[in-house]
Amino acid sequence: MSESSLAELLRSRGLRLTAQRQLVLKAVLDLGHATPEQVHTAVREVAAGVNITTIYRTLELLERLGLVTHTHLSHGSPTYHAAGEHEHVHLVCRECGAIDEIAPEMLGPLADQLAGQRGFQVDIGHVALFGVCGRCAQDGERK
Repeated sequence: MSESSLAELLRSRGLRLTAQRQLVLKAVLDLGHATPEQVHTAVREVAAGVNITTIYRTLELLERLGLVTHTHLSHGSPTYHAAGEHEHVHLVCRECGAIDEIAPEMLGPLADQLAGQRGFQVDIGHVALFGVCGRCAQDGERK
């Protein structure tokens, strides 16, 4: 999202475009998947005076505006990423912490079965599968 379209969106909601809002959105876009703490670290490289409370409030605002979304990829802080991205399922490595993505269609049969048997609608954007990535699995076999 460009700075001018962010400014327009904020103005349409009666809000101002601030440097902190710009920096937080840029950090989320640049990092891909990031916790508030990781966003804070990235923002502080540019603006040392921004505190973690500002980061949390800004992420909440950006989510309400539909610019970012979050999912819980582990215990603790949520992980944020750009909302306009394609919907995806998160793959989280328990060994190295790497986050990968797969197309939601891979869970299609399971989602269809859950809908048919239980009436349960899966929110694919919030699905996270935990396991061991290929690299860590290979490293484990070598040891």
